[in-house]
Amino acid sequence: MKCPFCANQDTSVLESRVAEDGQSLRRRRECAKCQKRFTTFERIEGPTVFVVKRDGSRQPFDREKIVRGVIKSFDKRPVSIDQVTQLADEVEREVRRKEVSEVASKVIGKMVLKKLRNIDKVAWLRFASVYLELSDVAEFEKLIEKVTN
Repeated sequence: MKCPFCANQDTSVLESRVAEDGQSLRRRRECAKCQKRFTTFERIEGPTVFVVKRDGSRQPFDREKIVRGVIKSFDKRPVSIDQVTQLADEVEREVRRKEVSEVASKVIGKMVLKKLRNIDKVAWLRFASVYLELSDVAEFEKLIEKVTN
């Protein structure tokens, strides 16, 4: 494992334990050169699942794309990064449980929306406005009515 501070390859594991999600290992490491400590995670990687985009193109499922999109919707909202990563973990588990080689981006978007709505309605509205490609104020009004009912 390469040190993120000095790029030295010589690091040692100080502690290993199962992460909170129960699906990965958390390792606390120390660099032999600069003595700085950092944390790494190991997770099981199953078969590659491809996401079918709206235009028909395909790309490998990327959990980090969910994290980036959700973080944008939580901008200046009282939500922790742990909640964001938990949401992404849950979506990834649901996708992998389907045991399919392809999943539509629309399905993933709906999973994210469902989970966001339970966490923060403003973030849900922000994510939905981009995901649903809203183009005018009337569409926003309908969406706001939906979230407030």
